[in-house]
Amino acid sequence: MTGISINGLGSGLDITSIINSLMQIESLPQQQLQQTQANDQSVISALQTLNGKASSLATLADNMAGPGALNLFTATSSSSAVTATAGTTATAGTFSVQINQAAQTQVDVTAAMASWPTDSTGAPSALTLVDSTGKQTQITPASTSLDDVVSAINAAGGPATAMKVAAGTDASGNTLYRLQLTATQSGAAGAFTAYQGTSADVTAGTATDLMSQPGAAVVTTAQDASATLYAGTAAQQTVTSSSNTFTNLLPGVDVTATAAAVGTTATITVASDNTGITKQASDLVSSVNDLLSNISDNTKVTTTINSTGGSTASGGLFTGDSTVRGVADSITDALYMPTSNGQSPSDLGISINQDGSFTFDQTKLTSALSADPAGTEASLQEIASRVSAAAKAASDPVTGSLTSLIQGDQSEVADLTTQISDWDTRLADRKATLTALYNAMDTTMGTLKSQQSWLTSQIAGLPTYSSSSSSSSSSSNG
Repeated sequence: MTGISINGLGSGLDITSIINSLMQIESLPQQQLQQTQANDQSVISALQTLNGKASSLATLADNMAGPGALNLFTATSSSSAVTATAGTTATAGTFSVQINQAAQTQVDVTAAMASWPTDSTGAPSALTLVDSTGKQTQITPASTSLDDVVSAINAAGGPATAMKVAAGTDASGNTLYRLQLTATQSGAAGAFTAYQGTSADVTAGTATDLMSQPGAAVVTTAQDASATLYAGTAAQQTVTSSSNTFTNLLPGVDVTATAAAVGTTATITVASDNTGITKQASDLVSSVNDLLSNISDNTKVTTTINSTGGSTASGGLFTGDSTVRGVADSITDALYMPTSNGQSPSDLGISINQDGSFTFDQTKLTSALSADPAGTEASLQEIASRVSAAAKAASDPVTGSLTSLIQGDQSEVADLTTQISDWDTRLADRKATLTALYNAMDTTMGTLKSQQSWLTSQIAGLPTYSSSSSSSSSSSNG
């Protein structure tokens, strides 16, 4: 038995490597689940991006389909000193407006003083502001410091705010200041009167009008802007505004004049804003193309050639997904199908290409708007309404088809997460079992190795006999 040997069992085997290799095989089902989960998460991410595009498209189309959304106008003026804007309630046409005067905000400055005066008790005198409605705001400064007076006026929330303005020095070298009082509201409604004295003094007529003091002045009087429509005709009428903007001078038309416009007669021309309408149509087509392009990119089947010349085809994230295909079809139909009056979108500059994308022809739409403004706008809004409905059906937060698809995939990912977690437990148990098994086997082999060593030593100690000695012994006995 010399040379019989059992090597390494009990001490030489790399049990850790063996177990790790076995666990790699055992974990294959979990790895498949993890790969499926990763694929699902990629699909969810792509669907969420697509859903966002559908939601944006729905908002854009909904705004375009809204009442008056395409009732757009531009307003131009014959005078650079007069500007005009037109809203959706305007009507195309021309009118003239004569600017009589500009609006003004009242500004008063007090007489120069070193400090605020005191009353008969030696306390800082009260100050009362009276607005154009007769409302009184009494202000009591914390001290005779003009800074405190300014702070008190500005904190009172009355008809004017204040600031301190340097006014030189007096004969004694004292620094003098004026209080500048500025109305908080422009126009005649912002007029105010400033009195030294309490509200009671004002009511009694014993308060002092600060502007009546020597050196005080009303720098700018409160004044509304004034304009005349139809000047020189029997229909002549004057309109006023607290600011230099005459809001709704005509329905939907605002006119703003500068001081330089006083005495000027400006001609305002209101016309349909075809550029604004075509931009909305262009934006709608671009948004649809963006969504369809996203679907197309994620549906493409890619073919690759391997080293042996064979080919392998792989689909995109949306390949074979009937829900996504349905979204593309419904939005395409919404933009492509004729309107209820039989007008083709191509007549409005919206044409479909062979690859399913759309092209927008601004010149064609402009011509249609010029020929039939109301009919063209109605057709565009009908198309926008259809696109909005299709996009909402896909992206609605509760009932949207894409939303439901995302939620379904998210539920599957959650279920896979649970299965993967269960496999973690199962694999840990399996590893523990294998570790115990191989440790026991290692111990057993260690014991066998010890027995081998003992047997080897015993065999080595047995006596040996030569063949010549055996022959001689046999002859003698004969």
